[in-house]
Amino acid sequence: MSALSLAYDQLFATFGSQHWWPGESTCEIVLGAILTQNTAWTNVERALQQLRQQRLLSIAGLRNVSVEELAEWIRPAGYYRQKAQRIRNFVQFLDQTYEGSLEALFQDDLPTARQGLLSVRGIGPETADSILLYAGRFPTFVVDAYTARVLKRHGWIEPEADYDAIKDFCESQLPRDTQLFNEFHALLVRVGKDYCRKQPQCERCPLAETLPPTGPFDWNV
Repeated sequence: MSALSLAYDQLFATFGSQHWWPGESTCEIVLGAILTQNTAWTNVERALQQLRQQRLLSIAGLRNVSVEELAEWIRPAGYYRQKAQRIRNFVQFLDQTYEGSLEALFQDDLPTARQGLLSVRGIGPETADSILLYAGRFPTFVVDAYTARVLKRHGWIEPEADYDAIKDFCESQLPRDTQLFNEFHALLVRVGKDYCRKQPQCERCPLAETLPPTGPFDWNV
């Protein structure tokens, strides 16, 4: 069993299921993935609630609202003008490539769907993989700052490893399973928030026993 598999088992035994990703519809999950860039989830929830009140949690609704109006409704999520344009870019991509159908996007093969999302201005690898994993139920691993920090401090990956290198490593060390990827990402975020902070609190962390004997690797976090 790989070190990552053991880490997953330890975290799941400690914290249990994290019930990610919150959302009442596929479209809402997609919007959450875009809106959560550079902000706390509590702010995203406020923005989604305003979109819900305006009946804009659908591709049809988003298609028929101006970028300026959309920006005002998602203001709580921060960077609201940029994010409104990113949402519009996504809707245009969906219209042009999949006739406006999220179902058609998620029925495509993973490499094609992922490459298409990455072609959308404002959607990077983390957002694309979040959309594919949580909304599309594809087995693709999401890497965020917490994941990188935990893996690098434990010496499981090189300090200079970029997004793709970390993603490839995780997917090579774990069973290719959508639910496992879902839970592991959420569990790593919890560890990052509660223990593996910029000033680590390793003595209380559930993964303390998996650290190198000399302690966590020191790198630029």
